[in-house]
Amino acid sequence: MGFILENLSQIGWRECVMYIVGIVLIYLAIKKEYEPALLLPMGFGAILVNLPLSGAIDQVLPGIGAVHGPIAWLYETGIEASEILPLLLFVGIGAMIDFGPLLSRPYYFFFGAAAHFGIFAAITVSILLGFSMNDAAAIGIIGAADGPTTILVANILKSKYVGPILVTAFSYMALVPIIQPSVIKALTTKKERKIRMPPLEDKEIPRAVKIIFPIMVTVIVGIISPAAVSLIGFLMFGNLIRECTVLNSLSETAQKTLANLITLLLGITVAFTLQADKFIQVETIMILGLGLLAFMINTAGGVLFAKLLNVFLKTKINPMIGATGISAFPMSARVIQRMALKEDPENILLMHAVSANVSGQVASVAASGLVLSLVLGYLAG
Repeated sequence: MGFILENLSQIGWRECVMYIVGIVLIYLAIKKEYEPALLLPMGFGAILVNLPLSGAIDQVLPGIGAVHGPIAWLYETGIEASEILPLLLFVGIGAMIDFGPLLSRPYYFFFGAAAHFGIFAAITVSILLGFSMNDAAAIGIIGAADGPTTILVANILKSKYVGPILVTAFSYMALVPIIQPSVIKALTTKKERKIRMPPLEDKEIPRAVKIIFPIMVTVIVGIISPAAVSLIGFLMFGNLIRECTVLNSLSETAQKTLANLITLLLGITVAFTLQADKFIQVETIMILGLGLLAFMINTAGGVLFAKLLNVFLKTKINPMIGATGISAFPMSARVIQRMALKEDPENILLMHAVSANVSGQVASVAASGLVLSLVLGYLAG
């Protein structure tokens, strides 16, 4: 009985806060169905790693000695040492993406570019608030709306705030259905949100083009930013598995089994960074605010770019499409379609939204590669 009381005495207010954080994440996963495969293991992991003398992380346990916990091992092996978990997830994401609609309408790439200004805005504000260059760059990447990319950049730049950055990135990814509609409604009129766009013609893209595309993108990004070549390479490798048509069973496995399994593992592994003594600090609140700023500016950038195009276009674009230029694929496209149907039950924007959303997946990797190249060059100089 004595050891139970002793363990309970080690639970402070910080640990209690982390238990509440864990419960909130589990609630959002189950009740609201916001990215449950990711938020549920993160929430449960937040509780797991903050139990007194938790054997899930590295501890010296009375009567046992040093224990190398499984979550600590997963984090060190799968993220810190090699980033293999987020990279494997990118194989699954690449296998899910059909670049056909984007290749038939390459002008949608501009929406991906316009919806990533928030990254650089957040980096600038972070530096003004006193964060170091490498920490500020890692914080800015939260705006990419891409958890695996955020993990890679934060690790390469050796940020001191990996925990808060990763949790902020994954949490805001799950909250896209809440964040984006608020920004879009603030920047558009009801009339603009009702704009109908003509159905996209189903243009057949030659198989050779679909096979060449992932190879070409990998080479181009790899030359521009060697530090990001593993990220774009694994994403495009997954897409090549899909498009080659001779590995259909592997493509299905990557899209479903691999992606789901890695997402679960990644969620509970990221929980290693949710240890109360490392997570609860003033900088965490600042990072949460900066991450939200990056998301909102990215969404606003895409919407405002679409509105700018409408000044010159005869056939108007529904400005909500611009918001799907972020990397939250396919969640952002679904959000825009739901908003369109709410304004006009017969307005089908899904294919337009998906095309722009796919461009955001490529743009997030390209933007992250650019940030890495600039920051690593600056630090080296």
